[in-house]
Amino acid sequence: MNSTTGVLQDIQITPELRGVIATPPASAGPGPFPAVVMVHEVFGIDAAMRAQITRLAQAGYVVLMPDLFSRGGARKCLTATFKALTAGKGQAFDDVEAAKANLLARTDTTKKIGVIGFCMGGGFALLLANRGYDASAVNYGMMPKDLDAVLEGACPIVGSFGAKDKQLTGAATKLELALTKKKIAHDIKEYPDTGHAFMNPHQAGGPVFGTLLRISGAKPNPDAAADAWSRIEKFFAEHLG
Repeated sequence: MNSTTGVLQDIQITPELRGVIATPPASAGPGPFPAVVMVHEVFGIDAAMRAQITRLAQAGYVVLMPDLFSRGGARKCLTATFKALTAGKGQAFDDVEAAKANLLARTDTTKKIGVIGFCMGGGFALLLANRGYDASAVNYGMMPKDLDAVLEGACPIVGSFGAKDKQLTGAATKLELALTKKKIAHDIKEYPDTGHAFMNPHQAGGPVFGTLLRISGAKPNPDAAADAWSRIEKFFAEHLG
């Protein structure tokens, strides 16, 4: 990346935890900037996730994405990560907390911090909404069994879902109703004719899984993605400053 697009680099967050950090372009000024922890989808920090972190940094945020598969790769860590997601605790949450602490300790960040996630990461973003963040962006993340408890004391939430996402049928409505009930500031939208993983800039999953995902409807939708990003940037600007 150059001065017009910002800086993207791989870093070591802790001795065991890798990550990728992106900072705003020079045109955004000297900062400090609000910080955002980004939680990757099931395929880890691939080209699609690097594109997402770059895009958010260009909007004026210092964004750090911890590699939740640092301790052995996706094959070894995926099961443990999903177990943590289901339990609401575990190594994955500790890693996200380490990323959060890293961001807040930087001299180029403010005290405002958000969290954003996609797919698996969207589930984490929802569970993290009541753990010291100022805003959360939940993109086609799974709903926890006890949604009301998860939303107790939660920060403002912006959420984006696909109406044709069979994994998350009714999730947008369920989240909308729960947030309204608790009077939590929110912006939840379900996009018609759109499936899972629609915000990816290109088909994720590689030649094999990518083909299967595309057949199932989990594929990019540029128009819906552009609208979702516009809503996220507006929501973050309001709540992160």
